[in-house]
Amino acid sequence: MKPMIGITSHVELDYKHTLNHDYIQAVIDAGGLPVILPVGIDEDVDQLVDKLDGFVVTGGGDIDPTLFGEEPHRNLGEISPGRDSFELALIKKALEADKPIVAICRGIQIMNIAVGGDMYQDIYAQTDNELLQHGQKATRNHLAHFVHVEPDSLLAQIADTTKFKVNTYHHQAVRNVPLPFKISGTASDGIIEAIESVEHKFVLGVQWHPEGLAYKGDEISKRIFRRFIEFC
Repeated sequence: MKPMIGITSHVELDYKHTLNHDYIQAVIDAGGLPVILPVGIDEDVDQLVDKLDGFVVTGGGDIDPTLFGEEPHRNLGEISPGRDSFELALIKKALEADKPIVAICRGIQIMNIAVGGDMYQDIYAQTDNELLQHGQKATRNHLAHFVHVEPDSLLAQIADTTKFKVNTYHHQAVRNVPLPFKISGTASDGIIEAIESVEHKFVLGVQWHPEGLAYKGDEISKRIFRRFIEFC
């Protein structure tokens, strides 16, 4: 029996669900059976977490800043309150049940918020550092910048290296990271690129898009999904 993997979906203004096929293919290629999850089923997350073996929390639009006590910044993009609500409920219940999670791009941000963390609404307006280009103007499988990985981390174990290149498509990013998470990867400019749990068997959040690299044969991206499926 293949592990059943719930994959959250992007919602345009809470009425149109979409999902890049790369997420689905990455799960299939790693040996999982993908199940696409819609919004609007917050009250049923207990059943979802009980029936499914692991979760991929995907990328997409921006996140409502009032969820971490801030007003909307002028550079805040389109948000989906229904998606925020569902994913927060799902992540909290999955963490409670110690189900494996891979959280990607927007996913790493909402996962950090679920445990009381916060984020930059716009890294270019809210940081003083000279930042890299985090919204690459290249194909999805282009490796745009380096990530520096903590040597004693799950991510370093998976990658078998402490420095590698990733793609990048974001203007928001994780800021303050509370327990049970720790920072396991950063860009050269200090932007957080990966977090992982110190209390769960497999919970990993990455700011880049490994699903967009795995199908092109990027070995580290493939390993992330394979290891995730192994734990599922």
